[in-house]
Amino acid sequence: MAIRDLIIRATFLAICVVTALVPSRALNRQTFSGPLPDWPQDWEGAQLQQIPLSDRDQKFNENFPGRIAKFTDGQREIIFRWVTTASRQLHSSADCFRGAGFAVTPHPAIRDESGQRWSCFLAARGEHRLLVRERIADQHGQEWTDVSAWFWSAALQRTQGPWLSVTIVETEVGSQMTN
Repeated sequence: MAIRDLIIRATFLAICVVTALVPSRALNRQTFSGPLPDWPQDWEGAQLQQIPLSDRDQKFNENFPGRIAKFTDGQREIIFRWVTTASRQLHSSADCFRGAGFAVTPHPAIRDESGQRWSCFLAARGEHRLLVRERIADQHGQEWTDVSAWFWSAALQRTQGPWLSVTIVETEVGSQMTN
């Protein structure tokens, strides 16, 4: 192998290492350490009732950078996640549904009555068809409908935590809700 090839490979390897370390350094500096806000008491005009996390959710919550809670308004399940640092542990709900055996079909993003943007997808398994929408927001009015876009904004310190991730799961008309 020629010296020129070795220099090119060494340079490429050095660039890869530096590129890999940049997000890690940004992550280490960006952590919210204050008290997290309380969970909402109502959502979109409906009173919320907290429901217990499943054993799997509790296990995940042990190492989550923030805290997680589930609620219902009698019609929908609403999952709130306060996040204190840029983390790949906050991932799209579509990934969770796929992992649980659902087929996931993306839908166009929507803007609700209050002007908030949401990503949307249909999760289907057997006769169960669920409409899911999700979003992430900081305390300063910035919002994301894509977890990866939020992650890079947080990792590059273009936003400050804490961040509230909200996932709303509702039964599609004519379908039965899963447990």
